Amino acid sequence: MTACALAQSKCHKHTLDPQLLTVSDFLALVIFRYLSRQILGTMLAVTFVLLLIFMSGRFIKYLAQAASGTLSPDVLFAIMGYRLPGFLELILPLGLFIGLLLSYGRMYLESEMTVLHACAYSERRLMLHTLAISLFVALCVAALSLYVTPWGMNKVEKIFEDQSRLTEFEMLLPGRFQSLSSGQRVTYTERLSDDKRTMYGVFISEESENQVQILRAHSGTQHIDATSGQRFLVLHNGVRYLGRPGYADDQVTRFDTYGLVIDNGVAEARKIKDEAIPTAALWGDESPKARALLQWRISIPLLVPIVTLFALSFSRVNPRQGRFVHLFPAMMFYVIYLGLLIVLRKKIEDQKVPEWLGLWVVHSVFLLAGLLLRYKVPLGLWFGRRFRAAPSEVTS
Repeated sequence: MTACALAQSKCHKHTLDPQLLTVSDFLALVIFRYLSRQILGTMLAVTFVLLLIFMSGRFIKYLAQAASGTLSPDVLFAIMGYRLPGFLELILPLGLFIGLLLSYGRMYLESEMTVLHACAYSERRLMLHTLAISLFVALCVAALSLYVTPWGMNKVEKIFEDQSRLTEFEMLLPGRFQSLSSGQRVTYTERLSDDKRTMYGVFISEESENQVQILRAHSGTQHIDATSGQRFLVLHNGVRYLGRPGYADDQVTRFDTYGLVIDNGVAEARKIKDEAIPTAALWGDESPKARALLQWRISIPLLVPIVTLFALSFSRVNPRQGRFVHLFPAMMFYVIYLGLLIVLRKKIEDQKVPEWLGLWVVHSVFLLAGLLLRYKVPLGLWFGRRFRAAPSEVTS
């Protein structure tokens, strides 16, 4: 059942008060709800697929860091959760753009748009309803870009700072050779106790001053000196091999207990990423980098209504052309639009483009292009009438 038929059936089921709502307004409301379900449903499906693609690549990177012992596996999902708003602010505009192309393309292909126009649902009303939906998405993107994403990135930076304080013992994973202490020590343990305080089946290889020290022990525990606070790894029931490569002067020592110094974790001096800077701090910062970043955060939600205008034009397809014929040129337009914003942001940071011109010139050009593309037929008819009227005025 099309949106028009659905609206007409509801009109017969409900008694309308002409002072409150006309039949035309009721039809428009039902059609708006129908369009909203079509667009937002497709947008969410596209966004979910794109989110899986982008987040899986980032998750694999963090997983590799956890496997190498530089990141604790316990914080992986927390990091991905805090990074989620940053992915969404870029994916939602693209999801809406593709959602509009697919939804309206299907409706043109199945002649639903023809039926809607036959029910006095004009192109102007279609554009206003579509822009209302895009405005809702733009507000969500603005909240993500201006507030939620910087907050999430701050949390991520805090997690990485806490991870840099962890000691070698706390970063060990059972069943893996892990390079610690700037690559000079390689540690392996067969398993850890449930409280992760005791290691079993310990192997340690350490290089220092052209000597190689290899330790094998049945178990190992962490000990903290009460006076100095220094941490030690105390090995129990093992063997120590000490020698130099190429020389036959190896020393073999069996021990009941043997202590190794564990470097205390020191927080790394991490450079704060641009995404983690709060938006409120950018307003008072006059540096070119801060001004470019502020314009970028405002530009992401502005992108949404402008690409909506293009989607309305690109989604018009001939039923004989197929449903996806318009996707390639539409996607090329989106890539060019976003690419120009990225390039111009870098130019503003490098002071090669004045701040007052900024990213607004790109939005202005594409907004004008979108309006011209949307109204090219009415404009062509208007200019045609003007040129046809000109000769008659001359002859008179």
